[in-house]
Amino acid sequence: MQLLDHVSITIHNMQSVRLFYLAVMEALGARVAYDRSDAIGFGERNGPRDDSHTYLSVFESDAASADSGRHWCFRAASIAQVDAFHAAGLAAGGTSDGAPGFREYHAGYYAAFLLDPEGNKLEAVFHCADSSV
Repeated sequence: MQLLDHVSITIHNMQSVRLFYLAVMEALGARVAYDRSDAIGFGERNGPRDDSHTYLSVFESDAASADSGRHWCFRAASIAQVDAFHAAGLAAGGTSDGAPGFREYHAGYYAAFLLDPEGNKLEAVFHCADSSV
């Protein structure tokens, strides 16, 4: 079961985050569903006969605010993809909020954390079979 159906992130200035989200989502293998001047979407929306997808929408809003108590975590397919997510985010103007590595949430929890250019917290995680890889 996939826990997330979709996530929406609001930001103040699309131009300040566009390259960041294009870079980190490409590193995770997510396709661009749409790209407008005020919004960008990734993944694939669910439909009546197929609800197996996860979708991310990043859109501009005057009401946007980063909340220090929440973050968005994306599944990665490998350790290399977590590493690529972190590197792509840094190269595209993000800030590290936790370098790639194993965490103590459970054995094999490999993750990296970033802040987007407006302070939203993002995580990529790969659940390894074991933490000795």
